[in-house]
Amino acid sequence: MNFHRVSGLLLRYVFLYSRTPFRMLDLTFWPLMDLLVWGFMTMYMMRIQTKVAPFLSFLIGAIIFWNILYRAQQAVTVSFLEDIWSQNLLNVFVAPVRLTEFIAATYIMGFVQSMIVVVLMSLTALFAYHYNVAMLPLSLGVLSVNLLLLGWTLGMMTTALIIRWGHSAEALAWAVPFLIQPISAVFYPVSIFPSWLQPISLALPSTYVFEGMRQVLHGSPLTATQIVIPFALNALYMFMAGLVFNRMYNIARDKGLLAKVAS
Repeated sequence: MNFHRVSGLLLRYVFLYSRTPFRMLDLTFWPLMDLLVWGFMTMYMMRIQTKVAPFLSFLIGAIIFWNILYRAQQAVTVSFLEDIWSQNLLNVFVAPVRLTEFIAATYIMGFVQSMIVVVLMSLTALFAYHYNVAMLPLSLGVLSVNLLLLGWTLGMMTTALIIRWGHSAEALAWAVPFLIQPISAVFYPVSIFPSWLQPISLALPSTYVFEGMRQVLHGSPLTATQIVIPFALNALYMFMAGLVFNRMYNIARDKGLLAKVAS
């Protein structure tokens, strides 16, 4: 992997975002709207039902942590779509850029965007609701890395499907994260699911993050098993996503689909 080529791709994305205010608005507007809506609803519910206050206070943290996954996935997929929309895709693949370098650049963009959103939402939560994310245990911060890894994996899978099926699959860029959100136990525990759905939920690394957050906010420490399992699942899913991406790319290249996607 040539880091000069990776940095070149990153520089392009930086210029793209810094010179287009509407893209920066998309990066900041929706996370803040989510936080404000859920935050004020939480404050209202805590005011009228003080007995459930500890449960409702979790919602603000859940919104912040969910955006780590969502923004990581969006950065990977939308970075690819940007090259399609600007008709620059063929230039990228004609240039001496390897697939691993292209993916690495989008992963780094996903990390940067996720951190920007987390810092912005954390500051807003601190000043608006006196919710201090920095007070959460370090073990929960380590566990939350799984959301970034899963976001990267979903982004790679979505990009692979767009490469294979073209413009008709572009809607997946925004739909895929919300396909797993209902079974990731973001706002409620796994125990409320029917018995047949619980194993499916526990097969997602994101579930362990939000279950762990609830456990920590209730005063119980995380165990080593709760931290190891999601990382193991992410390693497996990322490996499988890499195989799928490589397969779809080779099919699209052999059938000349890249030219159709880029047009």
